[in-house]
Amino acid sequence: MSWRIVVISKRAKLDLQLGQMVVRSDDATTKIILSEISTLLIESTAVSLTTSLIAELAKRKIKVIFCDEKRNPSCELVNYYGSHDTSNKMRKQIVWKKNTKEAVWTEIVSEKIRKQKELLEIFGKEESKVLSSYLEKIEWGDKTNREGHAAKVYFNALFGQDFTRTEDNCINAALNYGYSIVLSAFTREITVNGYLTQLGIFHDNMFNQFNLASDFMEPFRVLVDKKVCKMELLEFEHSEKMQLVDILNQEVQIDGRIQYVNNAIKIYCKSVLEALNEDDSSLIRFYKIEL
Repeated sequence: MSWRIVVISKRAKLDLQLGQMVVRSDDATTKIILSEISTLLIESTAVSLTTSLIAELAKRKIKVIFCDEKRNPSCELVNYYGSHDTSNKMRKQIVWKKNTKEAVWTEIVSEKIRKQKELLEIFGKEESKVLSSYLEKIEWGDKTNREGHAAKVYFNALFGQDFTRTEDNCINAALNYGYSIVLSAFTREITVNGYLTQLGIFHDNMFNQFNLASDFMEPFRVLVDKKVCKMELLEFEHSEKMQLVDILNQEVQIDGRIQYVNNAIKIYCKSVLEALNEDDSSLIRFYKIEL
């Protein structure tokens, strides 16, 4: 099972050699076995890759994330076909029942608010009681938008009453960076399983090619929030970004076992897809936060 998250942060040339990725920089040459890599993050724009390596990364379904000149994730490598029966999977996805999608979304939103409540409890915030009341009031498909109301209470409790998600500061930069890393892990799993990331069950923005991944990832956002809360963000540079990338290597409990977040995302994604195909939202397997 692949487990490594490889970050290339300075000038280098990457190519393929006998099942290994060869990283040639100014001061060293490193070889990494491709079967060990789950995610490759190209943080510098001074990195070049050979076409043969790109093709092999795609074949092995290794998630590749490219950053812009500010070292923020800007795009990623997405396979055309992630599964041998992709066409069949897509046909199923297109005809998922509205009732089933609403049931699954209700479970996901409820779990997201539950996770937010648990994090506030971990930090000793009284606002967790407000989120508990929202949980009790969630309606089918979250028609009354308890998710939105909970988010305002939640972020103000974590980062202060004056905090807003639209403000340009280190906290929001860190949150956005962490969310983009987690989102990329979800797009990888959805694609690997043969489904379209563009067709969401709740998110349906015509400009968002990752609507389904945006749906699925909601309960996992809390892992980013928790990490950012524990960081002393006087600046947001390379070392802070690497702490957020490392979230995928943290451990959580899911389906009765301790797993790395990267693996937990795989288990969770498969369970949500199964729930949608089998019309049974009880099949979803959520993770538990490790204190």
